[in-house]
Amino acid sequence: MDIIRLPSDLGAAVRSHRQQLALTAVDVAARAGRSRDILYRLERGEDVTVSALLDILRALGLSLALQPAGMPTLAEMQRRFGAEALDDDDAA
Repeated sequence: MDIIRLPSDLGAAVRSHRQQLALTAVDVAARAGRSRDILYRLERGEDVTVSALLDILRALGLSLALQPAGMPTLAEMQRRFGAEALDDDDAA
């Protein structure tokens, strides 16, 4: 699984896993005891509560593991800050 550093990364990973399991948002929301809107907000990388996140992960058969972050890659920096900002630094 990819390293998740941003809320949008987490949302994309949750959506991808849900789709791989062929589960609808309604299915996951019902299993998690949460609204479909909460799941959609998570999948878009928006803020949700920690308890909602854990309920949804549990409904998908997933869990969290914490590990040292290490240094971000250039691609991760470009995704976070935009390619233009990094290109401007190279020109200086």
